[in-house]
Amino acid sequence: MDKLKKHKKFIIMTMVLASVFSSILLFYEPIYYLGKAGFDKSIAPRLLYWGSQGEDVKNVQWQLVKWKYLIGDVDGIFGPDTYRAVRRFQQKNGLKVDGVVGPDTAAALGISLSEATPASAQGVNRQGDEYLLARAIHGEARGEPYIGKVAVGAVILNRVRNPNFPNTIAGVIYQPLAFTAVADGQINLTPGKDSIKAARDALNGWDPTYGSLYYWNPATATSKWIWSRKVTLKIGKHWFGL
Repeated sequence: MDKLKKHKKFIIMTMVLASVFSSILLFYEPIYYLGKAGFDKSIAPRLLYWGSQGEDVKNVQWQLVKWKYLIGDVDGIFGPDTYRAVRRFQQKNGLKVDGVVGPDTAAALGISLSEATPASAQGVNRQGDEYLLARAIHGEARGEPYIGKVAVGAVILNRVRNPNFPNTIAGVIYQPLAFTAVADGQINLTPGKDSIKAARDALNGWDPTYGSLYYWNPATATSKWIWSRKVTLKIGKHWFGL
């Protein structure tokens, strides 16, 4: 009888320890894509995209030059030539063609990316989706009311979820000819506090546009095609539609 009791106690203790250990692993597991994985972690993977700079970019450029996807300087600056070279490499190697160097593309290039900086160390994870989204909002809508800034962020996130667009924030933002701020370089400006807050609100689910996929300023729009979109609402100087 005593042996049976001891055996039961041993099983219970083993289950408790296993549960605690699993919880610890879950808490510290790194996240690949905040939102898809469903956990709020402090560390995101390293991503390189148009505007990134540093040694990781140089390593990417060296490989692209070696394999003749890139003709140009290895300067550590992820600009249009590097972006186009990455897309050519991705297409040739059966990868998702979005011009963004993440874990899969880096592995195919034969390089390792350095770890991203923990968000808790600097308040904002500058390598993560939030800061990139804030940069896009700042470049596209810094003269708009706050709700208009959130609306621009929401449109970008709506595109991520739509099968007709790239399925990452970086892929949507850097899709060729998609945003004026990318074309004219305003994407590289340092975002203000309102833009960072607007990015957080959009990532947290606030969508003032009710699912819109497009926005434009009717006073400055030059695309004839954009006028074929159905207007659903107007916020500030921007019209939003599907």
